[in-house]
Amino acid sequence: MKLVFEKSVPQRRAIRIDDSDVPTTININSDFLRETSAELPELSELDVIRHFTALSRMNFGVDTNFYPLGSCTMKYNPKVAERIASYPGFAHLHPLLPQLRMGGMLTQGALQVIYEMDIFLREITGMAGFTMQPMAGAHGELTGIMIMAAYHRSKGNKKTTVLVPDSAHGTNPASAAIAGYKVVQVPSDDNGVMDVNAVKKMVNDEVAGLMLTCPNTLGLFNPHIKEICDLIHSVDGLAYYDGANLNAIVGKARPGDFGFDIVHLNLHKTFATPHGGGGPGSGPVGVKENLVDFLPVSIVIKRDDGTYALEYDRPKSIGYIAPFYGNFAIVLRAYVYILMLGKEGLKEVAENAVLNANYIRAKLCRHYKVAFDRVCKHECVLSPSDEMLENGVHAIDVAKALIDMGFHPPTVYFPTIVKEAMMIEPTETESKETIDAFIEAMIEIAEIAKTKPEKLRESPKTTPVSRPDETAAAKNLDIAFLE
Repeated sequence: MKLVFEKSVPQRRAIRIDDSDVPTTININSDFLRETSAELPELSELDVIRHFTALSRMNFGVDTNFYPLGSCTMKYNPKVAERIASYPGFAHLHPLLPQLRMGGMLTQGALQVIYEMDIFLREITGMAGFTMQPMAGAHGELTGIMIMAAYHRSKGNKKTTVLVPDSAHGTNPASAAIAGYKVVQVPSDDNGVMDVNAVKKMVNDEVAGLMLTCPNTLGLFNPHIKEICDLIHSVDGLAYYDGANLNAIVGKARPGDFGFDIVHLNLHKTFATPHGGGGPGSGPVGVKENLVDFLPVSIVIKRDDGTYALEYDRPKSIGYIAPFYGNFAIVLRAYVYILMLGKEGLKEVAENAVLNANYIRAKLCRHYKVAFDRVCKHECVLSPSDEMLENGVHAIDVAKALIDMGFHPPTVYFPTIVKEAMMIEPTETESKETIDAFIEAMIEIAEIAKTKPEKLRESPKTTPVSRPDETAAAKNLDIAFLE
């Protein structure tokens, strides 16, 4: 028997650890033991470090280069949030640790973070309650639509369809379809936003709700948003807010005040947590008061004695949608970000993001076509000029040339309602010098397209493999890169 002293409490006390809990060759099944030593490569520490350092240099991320990936807010992640997320008191927790009584002191801080994050997000969005469980934006969408379906079931409503704009993220119709709804596409008007007159014609008793991103994927704010939400409510439908573009209005306007009933947020976009590489993600979902009872279990509550606990007694809940409490470490990073910026800081996020996008639009409008040449929000959508297209230079060529110039390409060919679309989102974290360098690169590409268009079609030349034949690759998934 060993004695180990806790260092995390003021009065240290000994904890008894049974030696039998420590794995040894004695208590490991012989079927899992090697008969001969493993043949491991004999490498020096220097060789190993150089190998993994070389691998790390092959990654492209916000820490290394400008990443103006439109529709996905690729912003810098403050390292202070990474540091706090690595604190042993958070990083060493296990979700099965007890909430209260013996060992409960270990989890109270984590539960408090989730509880207070709920309060922060309510204030930011105008909602009445949140769940932190969804583990990605699309997961949040599905959760929101499941709540919508539960609401209609509880009222005995016979709803069959969900309205989705033609500029929607692809996960919107997918989430609605998975939840069992028929998806009806709503066209955009001449100003690039959901056509309110089309909504008026489509709204009927079959409509369960509407899914809408505002500002939309063109970076445009819909001035009819309140009227559209009211139309949906007139048939007892629910308005769902896709929070992918909240970075444009965070701190300045609240989706709940527009009339939205359900909202999902992308903590890895608006609130500067890690993004990409397949995760981890986090897509908290908030709802208005009449939908709180349908939120997934469990919910963190604050007890009368000031302690925090998980509440499971929620008979109308849609149930579990994720193991335990979602990606807690991502929620924690966003919690730190919000605390650091505060109310005024969050407003500056939106103001600077919008300023940067309009700066790019104004600087490049003479060299490229602007899909809707008016004040945008957080992103602008450009297309190659007519002269560039006549010379055989397309959006994909611009994107590949940017790689050779040290920039990650923006999203291309989306939204599909804009031909040859290039969606550019600079975010608020980039300096004017970086944005100016990007603008200069875009202008240089436009000039090359006039004189040496074939040069652009050869890009990129700086990557380990040469440019693939996209058409052939789309038809044959096994095709190798061209030499």
